[in-house]
Amino acid sequence: MTGLFLLYQCHDNVLSSARMDEFEGFMGQFGFWRPDILAPFAIFWQVAAGIGFVTGLFVRPLGLITAIQFIVAVWMVHWTQDFSGWWPALILVFLGFYFFARGSGRYGLDTVLARRAEVAVA
Repeated sequence: MTGLFLLYQCHDNVLSSARMDEFEGFMGQFGFWRPDILAPFAIFWQVAAGIGFVTGLFVRPLGLITAIQFIVAVWMVHWTQDFSGWWPALILVFLGFYFFARGSGRYGLDTVLARRAEVAVA
């Protein structure tokens, strides 16, 4: 569900250059360095994490990237809002660390590929 949430939240930035421009302006409003570079970079990692979490591929590194990305979001944007404003970003910080610690689980592609590699070596 976390992967689908990330994909849903950023799909408009991928499909519409106007929405990406709007996101760049949003980042500029909060003092991010070079929003013209950071906005597409942030969206790229959100899409990658969304796909990775859904498929169970590269879950640990994508979890860490997600946690770091949303720590920055809480720090730069949401901290000045009331609790309901920064709650979703804070949840994504904790979920990112959870996926970093736990990995993809039994049915994720990371686990399936690791099992195949073990069989191939044996």
